Amino acid sequence: MRVLVTGGAGFIGSHLCDLLLDKGCEVVCMDNLLTGSADNIAHIHDPRFLFVKHDVTNYIVADGPLDYVLHFASPASPIDYLELPIQTLKVGALGTHKALGVAKARGAKFLLASTSEVYGDPLVHPQQEEYWGNVNPVGPRGVYDEAKRFAEAMTMAYHRFHGVDTRIARLFNTYGPRMRLADGRAIPTFIRQALRGEPLTVAGDGSQTRSFTHYSDLVDGIWRLMNEPVNEPVNLGNPYEMTLLALARMIVKLADSRSELVFTPLPEDDPKVRQPDITRARRLLGWEPRVDVESGLRQTIEWYRKAGAGR
Repeated sequence: MRVLVTGGAGFIGSHLCDLLLDKGCEVVCMDNLLTGSADNIAHIHDPRFLFVKHDVTNYIVADGPLDYVLHFASPASPIDYLELPIQTLKVGALGTHKALGVAKARGAKFLLASTSEVYGDPLVHPQQEEYWGNVNPVGPRGVYDEAKRFAEAMTMAYHRFHGVDTRIARLFNTYGPRMRLADGRAIPTFIRQALRGEPLTVAGDGSQTRSFTHYSDLVDGIWRLMNEPVNEPVNLGNPYEMTLLALARMIVKLADSRSELVFTPLPEDDPKVRQPDITRARRLLGWEPRVDVESGLRQTIEWYRKAGAGR
């Protein structure tokens, strides 16, 4: 199988490239390195791997046959899409259009990396795929939420109108090695602060909940979805729900840190709860997470420590 991965030098994209190579695939990794990093793929020395630096909002040229297009290109953290709002909207709209066009032209299957953010600040808990969401389209987070919602609509339009065999994976909070230290999301921020002995900055009172998925579980779910004829959206996430306050305390303990906790204003439109219903993934893919949060955080903290995050 020959696979094009857009955003392949990003956190999840690079781990996905590793998995695909392990499965015997040829991989074309495409990234403009706006939020991705060449360091994430520097370890790959394989003749079946090709890196192409390109902005997928422009016309995509990919030589040779393609069996699959995996569209993972997008800023994905609040810091990124608040600093890069236009680029975020463009990659969700134009980038998805270009990636779907390549899949259609080559007769390839297509998988969209969507997000739990399509549910917004949900009024239904836990979130099932049938839930349409509660999103503020004109709020600061709307550039990411609506970009992904549009990308899902575009993907289904290509499936229904052009007959492209598509998949939609709704990814919930994923963590692990290769997340940028200044990513802005809770886990890398808390780990950096804990390793440096700085106060951990908890938004609001910390009672808002999230569900954290280890990257290895996530890419396994992606692989399973690639190989099953499932065109409707599928939640891929860890149904174990925890508060951000509990997360902060766990990281302080696992990092053997003396950091204290401080509380900061809650960002606008910050979701109060987030928990996937993975009934569909269990039933159709035989998938569920295997790595518990404590074990995954231990591994991630150690990676950051070796990467010099404590300096």
